[in-house]
Amino acid sequence: MSDQALALQSVERRYGRGQTTVEVLNGATLELAAGESVAMIAPSGAGKSTLLHLAGLLERPDGGEVWIGGAPTSAMSDDKRTALRRTDIGFVYQFHHLLPEFTALENLVLPQMIAGLSRAQAASRARELLSYLGLGERESHRPAELSGGEQQRVAIARAVANGPRILLADEPTGNLDPKTADHVFATLAALVKASGLAALVATHNMDLAARMDRRVTIRDGQVSELA
Repeated sequence: MSDQALALQSVERRYGRGQTTVEVLNGATLELAAGESVAMIAPSGAGKSTLLHLAGLLERPDGGEVWIGGAPTSAMSDDKRTALRRTDIGFVYQFHHLLPEFTALENLVLPQMIAGLSRAQAASRARELLSYLGLGERESHRPAELSGGEQQRVAIARAVANGPRILLADEPTGNLDPKTADHVFATLAALVKASGLAALVATHNMDLAARMDRRVTIRDGQVSELA
């Protein structure tokens, strides 16, 4: 795939050793193209978080390979993996994890400055994103002054502030009421299409999953397509 953003190829991940070894992933294979959104639906304990951690270079596989933008990553040094994670991968979690002492704008500016942008460049990009997500008038508010849906939209904006090629989300609407969840999800989907991101979203919300390009699950340590 020339436009392949993320690929997990025959990935294995196990925990423990000897008789206490638990195989979580056993030959898991998954590909995502740029601009594609994929919902990952599986019961707790099936390996969703493990797969996201491997895709996000937070863990190394015990076998197989993780490709980011066509480049293999398993043999990369920790420093190189950290740098790639900072530039190419955005994370959104069930809880927003915003820095409480900083405003919405500052929460977006900081990761961009860490990546090397000037404060002015970072602030300009941050304002553009917040405006796109309908939060232009909330940029000076701290997280405690924002609703749950607003906090999560700020978290989504922060995840894409550095222009990653991949967005990984773990139950991003899990803490929200249905109406707010729908709004946040619609925002996320629009952002994916507009920016050409590849998005892998773990969710239990079947209604939201049905609106994504593809749906996959994890069975017996392997990834399989859902209708």
